[in-house]
Amino acid sequence: MDTFRLPSEIPESEWPKPEEFIAEAHRLVTLAAEQNLILRIMGGMAIHLHSLEQEDLWRRLGRLGKKVFTDIDFVAYGKHRIKFLTFFKEAGYTINQTMLYRYGKSRQIYYGPHIPMVEVFYDQLEMNHIIPYKGRLEADSPTLAPAELLLQKLQMVRMNEKDLKDAAILLRSHECAPAEGNIVDTRVLNRVLGADWGFWHTATTNLDRLAAGIEGYDVFSADDRADVTAKIDQLRGELEQCPKTLKWKSRSLLGTKVSWYNEVDDWDVIEKTDEHGGGEG
Repeated sequence: MDTFRLPSEIPESEWPKPEEFIAEAHRLVTLAAEQNLILRIMGGMAIHLHSLEQEDLWRRLGRLGKKVFTDIDFVAYGKHRIKFLTFFKEAGYTINQTMLYRYGKSRQIYYGPHIPMVEVFYDQLEMNHIIPYKGRLEADSPTLAPAELLLQKLQMVRMNEKDLKDAAILLRSHECAPAEGNIVDTRVLNRVLGADWGFWHTATTNLDRLAAGIEGYDVFSADDRADVTAKIDQLRGELEQCPKTLKWKSRSLLGTKVSWYNEVDDWDVIEKTDEHGGGEG
């Protein structure tokens, strides 16, 4: 591959298998660690890797298939941004210069000879809402921690069915509690959402949508529904009661009369609809 092609431009006959995407994501995380660089998988792939015990449910929900992954999404610390230019070149990837100029310091987009595209976000995910990652990348490996994975889905103003399913599977696979480990750390959710009314509004709205939508998924057992619904109720209750900053309280007075989220550009709408949201995949 000597020219950049969007994932949508690549025919299915050339598309790598899901397990090839996953193997490459693991390879890159491992290579980065060998060079003392922190690289973490994010998005739908990360949720899949964090919920392997629910793979049968994932499959029955139609979330596994030939093109379930369109690229590999990573997050890293901005202090290593320049080093990653060399890292990905040595790993066989070419940076897309147009996107480098367009996004500057916040993101880098690469393409390779087999995996269509790799995208690296630095220090935060900035889509409809901002998710900060300062000091959080060490919390888990090779993916982001479950709390950040859930926030990534809940920040989408136009959360689609794939994203709702991903969020449901993530909740089905993890307990929610104020603790570290293989768990949705509610302290992270409370801290991020308690400081940003717009994000809080979008996230709580999406939790309400998930609670209503889960009843429509026939593949969920009664136990599945009861478990996910109970966790949604728990999170909604905590987010209502969590401490709010003065900035949150001031912004809440305006409500939805003023836009409470960031619009994403055409690139994000076209290519990132399923993994980050804005228009997201």
